[in-house]
Amino acid sequence: MNFDMIVIGAGPGGYVCAIRAAQNGLKVAVVEREHLGGICLNWGCIPTKALLRSSEVFHLMERAKDFGLTADKFGFDLDAVVKRSRGVAKQLSNGIGHLLKKNKISVLMGTGKLIGDGKVVVTTDKGEETLTGKSIVVATGARARELPGLEADGDLVWTYKHALQPPRMPKKLLVIGSGAIGIEFASFYNTFGAETTVVEVMDRVLPVEDQEISILAKKQFEKQGMTIKEKSLVKTLHRARNKVIADIETKGEIKQFEFDTVISAVGILGNVEGLGMEELGIKIDRSHVITDEFCSTDVENIFAIGDIAGGPWLAHKASHEGVMVADKVAGKHVNPVKPESIAGCTYCYPQVASVGMTEAMARDSGLDVKIGRFPFIGNGKAIALGEPDGLVKTIFDATTGELLGAHMIGAEVTELIQGFVIGRQLETTEQDIMETVFPHPTLSEAMHESVLDAYGGAIHF
Repeated sequence: MNFDMIVIGAGPGGYVCAIRAAQNGLKVAVVEREHLGGICLNWGCIPTKALLRSSEVFHLMERAKDFGLTADKFGFDLDAVVKRSRGVAKQLSNGIGHLLKKNKISVLMGTGKLIGDGKVVVTTDKGEETLTGKSIVVATGARARELPGLEADGDLVWTYKHALQPPRMPKKLLVIGSGAIGIEFASFYNTFGAETTVVEVMDRVLPVEDQEISILAKKQFEKQGMTIKEKSLVKTLHRARNKVIADIETKGEIKQFEFDTVISAVGILGNVEGLGMEELGIKIDRSHVITDEFCSTDVENIFAIGDIAGGPWLAHKASHEGVMVADKVAGKHVNPVKPESIAGCTYCYPQVASVGMTEAMARDSGLDVKIGRFPFIGNGKAIALGEPDGLVKTIFDATTGELLGAHMIGAEVTELIQGFVIGRQLETTEQDIMETVFPHPTLSEAMHESVLDAYGGAIHF
């Protein structure tokens, strides 16, 4: 049981790392305790997007008259919606198994523990096995954080896992936290008729986004019927039969509100327990492993990637780190992953996406900036789609023309953002984008116009 690389965790970081290492000619083993594909594929990114697609279609059915269509007596079957979501996740999880087998990667279903000298003890349902690897990659991911008094019980109070397989359709829903996970579930359940309240401790929803985008998002959420409570804190949940009384503090005043369901989305904790890392001298800070820019820990030939290695907590960041580490171990030249060039996407309605600096970050850095904006109401494709509510905002260094950041809200912006991600990777200037011909009619033309606007040359607004 000797390997060139042992990967602990088969999520989007671990399985991608293993496949790239195998492609590089290394003998690889993967240890996974639960599901191939990890949380993202089984309980996160993929199944939530399947749920949100169902709610998006339902939203369009409600608007059928706007498109000259008739849709009478339509409804939804929550069990069927969930079943489709689980089926999508299962299909992709099975696909991961096929890819690992295709690349001749040994897969052990069990828990792994580092014991030093390149050895990993794997506990399976058949007992223990000891693997030896020249390099070890820890990619064990993260789990939902639970705050005292707000613990999930699967009945009245849910984590994301419960929300993906709901025992019922909420009537009065409280969502604690307005990050990507909280807002996506709020959007899903609100669309299907739940009376939804979102509580955010920060001064605005989607607090990591540009302030202008957050303000627009809040307006759209409230227009859809959500109640948004910013600068607010859920102090305690009083559980009773079929209801929860929440003590919510706003501006120093505590009031009680009644709900039948609560979803807690207040962050994550890295899965660092039981791995034996601290015993080996690997530093851990607030449930996350300390690494250098190449994902190396303090112990030679032991790496940590993905959520366990800190933010941004995104599947695509984990995958890219996995490729980087696999190439580094194989002796190839690699470049570190730059967190500031990784796009963030939130698949609520309307969608939100961003990359790079916000306007506040750019100004706080002392940079002289040029800001461009273009609303979807000026874009022909957006109007034809019936999606005129949206904005593209771009931020440039006024001196060099460097694209510092891009921020979007509106239809399909999670697809559009990659254009700006590539631009930043290629060190694109404003002139490069302005001279690029964008196809018509497309939503991407709003990207072009936003850049033109930063330099006083927007055509259609």
